Amino acid sequence: MTSSEPPVPPPDFLTTPQGRRIAYRRIAGNGPGVVFLHGFRSDMQGSKAVHLAAWAEAEGRAFLRLDYSGHGLSEGDFLDGSIGDWFEDALAAVTQLTEGPQVLVGSSMGGWISLLLAKAIPQRIAGLVGIAAAPDFTEDSMWAGASEAQRRVLLTEGKIELPSDYSPEPYIITRRLIEEGRSRLVLRDPLPLPFPVRLLQGTADTDVPPSVALRLLDHASGHDIRLMLVKGADHRFSSPENLDLITATLAEVLAHV
Repeated sequence: MTSSEPPVPPPDFLTTPQGRRIAYRRIAGNGPGVVFLHGFRSDMQGSKAVHLAAWAEAEGRAFLRLDYSGHGLSEGDFLDGSIGDWFEDALAAVTQLTEGPQVLVGSSMGGWISLLLAKAIPQRIAGLVGIAAAPDFTEDSMWAGASEAQRRVLLTEGKIELPSDYSPEPYIITRRLIEEGRSRLVLRDPLPLPFPVRLLQGTADTDVPPSVALRLLDHASGHDIRLMLVKGADHRFSSPENLDLITATLAEVLAHV
C-alpha cells in the first residue's frame, strides 16, 4: 500500500463588512501573531504559506492566512476584484480574527497589502516581512509597461492579457484593477513604518525586480528597515533555502518586537 498525504481540512469562512465571503485558516498560539498575505493570483495553500503555517505550529505561534475574494477557496470572481477589495478582505481578517499586535508577512502583492494595513491600523502592526514586495505594481509595472495600443484596448474593452514568466496562462488585467489601484498607491506619499521591517528580494526576480525593493527601502521611513538581496532567487522565493530564510527572518523580527 502506498502512503498518501492526509486530506487538507476545509477552511473557515469570514464575511467581510462589504459582504464578501473569504476563506481562512487560523492556528491558535502565542503572540505577537503572524499574518501571511499571499500574492496576485496565488492563495493560502502556496509553498510559503504552508511552510509558515508548519513553522508557526511548531513554535506555538498564533498564525493566520487567508484567500482574498476571487482567490483560492474564497467566493467571488477574480476579474471583479481590485487592490482595494483585497486590502479590505485582509483588514477584515486582521481586525476580526486576531488579537493584539501582529507581524505581517506579505508576498509580492501581499507586500503592498501589508503596507496598506500598516497605514490603516498602525496600532496593530508590530513588524513586517516583505517577500518580493510589489507596492504600486498596477501603476508602475502593468500600466507603465503597457504599450499605447494595449492601453487603448484596456480603456475601451475593459481588459487586456499580459504574459508572465511564472504562469503558463497570461494575466488578465482589468481596467478596474488599474484605475482603483491608483487610489491605493503607497510610494507617492509618506510611508512611516515605525517597527522592524525586513525586505527579502531575489536578484533573478523578473516580475518584481530588485529596483522595486530599493525604491521601497528609500521611500519608507523607520528606525529599523533592512533589505536582503538573495543572489539567484526568483519571484517564487520558495526553494528550501529561501523558505528557511523567510522563517529565520520572521523569527528575527519577532525577537525585536
